[in-house]
Amino acid sequence: MEVRILQQNEDITDKLFESEECQTLLEIYKDYYPKMGFKIPWVAYLLIEQNQVLGSCGFVGQPQDDKVEIAYWTFKEFEGQGVASFACKALVSIAHTTDPKVIVTAKTAPENNASTRILEKHNFVFSEIVQDEEIGDAWLWKLQPRTN
Repeated sequence: MEVRILQQNEDITDKLFESEECQTLLEIYKDYYPKMGFKIPWVAYLLIEQNQVLGSCGFVGQPQDDKVEIAYWTFKEFEGQGVASFACKALVSIAHTTDPKVIVTAKTAPENNASTRILEKHNFVFSEIVQDEEIGDAWLWKLQPRTN
């Protein structure tokens, strides 16, 4: 599996994006990038295997106050195959390689589920309940920066 930057102006007719979920993803980022900005590496990434998009992951904007939020989405037919776990690990690596002192955060629905298990597996710790415009009450998870 590999991660590839989701560019601002992808060719929506590219065979790579033929699935309905890919088209939805492109539509989301058509509006998202102009609003949040496109500053590498704090962007969205495609999760690709054998020239097929399995999902996406990315940063919810650039770091602020030494914190950056991650998010990931596995397309339905690839759930349960380690895609989201791979995405989480890749984003943490990108964040800490770029800025070793950044605190990586993530939000989940306020329940134990696949996302919470992935975050726990990657050493995230539940921090508090916060408000999220999509989720409402959400659990905030934090991964402290690496200390060398």
